[in-house]
Amino acid sequence: MIVVFRPGSEESQIQDVIERLNRYGFDVHRSSGVNQTVLGAIGVKPEFDPRNIRVMEGVAEVYRVTEPYKFASRSWKKENTVIDVGGVSIGGEEVAAIAGPCSVEDERQIHDTAAHVAACGATFLRAGAFKPRTSPYSFQGLGEQGLQWLRAAADEQGLKTISEVMEIGQIDLVARYADILQIGARNMQNFPLLKEVGKLRKPVLLKRGPSAMIDEWLMSAEYVLSEGNAQVMLCERGIRTFETYTRNTLDLSAVPVIKKRSHLPILVDPSHGTGIRGKVIPMARAAVAAGADGLMIEVHPDPDRAKSDGPQSLYFEQFTDLMAQIRLIAQAIGRVVRDAPAAA
Repeated sequence: MIVVFRPGSEESQIQDVIERLNRYGFDVHRSSGVNQTVLGAIGVKPEFDPRNIRVMEGVAEVYRVTEPYKFASRSWKKENTVIDVGGVSIGGEEVAAIAGPCSVEDERQIHDTAAHVAACGATFLRAGAFKPRTSPYSFQGLGEQGLQWLRAAADEQGLKTISEVMEIGQIDLVARYADILQIGARNMQNFPLLKEVGKLRKPVLLKRGPSAMIDEWLMSAEYVLSEGNAQVMLCERGIRTFETYTRNTLDLSAVPVIKKRSHLPILVDPSHGTGIRGKVIPMARAAVAAGADGLMIEVHPDPDRAKSDGPQSLYFEQFTDLMAQIRLIAQAIGRVVRDAPAAA
């Protein structure tokens, strides 16, 4: 249930409503916009009469939320959520560029990549230190050593970091080095993990599962939000279909669908979404045109020798071209992509 207050309602009126909802047995969450306060009351109370709240001082409207996800819905929050990551925004006017290799392989590799993507205008360095791989014999990541190199490379270039956490026991370690915790597609419905990252006050990027419907994806986001962490962003990374020409089928229609149904930022990962280097740039361009709040792009100094996901990783010169192209597309739709820093 959503309780909307009139603009300018007094704090005492808001507190009176919260106390009454608590007495009825509801868990109450508050969202305060520029001009209006909204309360979300969570609980199944079939016998409850909303008129008991509607008649209270300061209340403009009370209505039930039909979506199973309450805090992720537009009913809870009308305006877009903008997440501040150490002074860099995701979800606002700027289209965020998140780039880097699939995994940290060695110190030179991650430092070279950080220097190049920063020079092109990217604001986030991505790389995995713990890698969920289909085969137990594939490269599994470097663990804390990889996180240390990732953090050092990012700091050297003034970048923020994002890295994947695979299990509850890794949360504190990854959170020590990463500015954003990534929940990978395989863990989208790992509900104990989602609840634990929800207890942190650290941004979380939630990737869509390979067979997940949009409502299931939003319900997974709800697990994080319901624990009090409002800094959640979504990432479309392709779904499994009968098509075999690409690794996955990148569902760009998810971008406008999410924009209508949810206030959360949505990013697109065309690298995993296609799995083929030559298709990453066209789909990245299309993602920006569709309204994505950011891109996650795999970039590697030598993709042919990469230990993971080399065939979908861009060469440095390809990433340079992509950034120039998406700047033009962003400008055409009233958004911006950060310019490359001026040469010293």
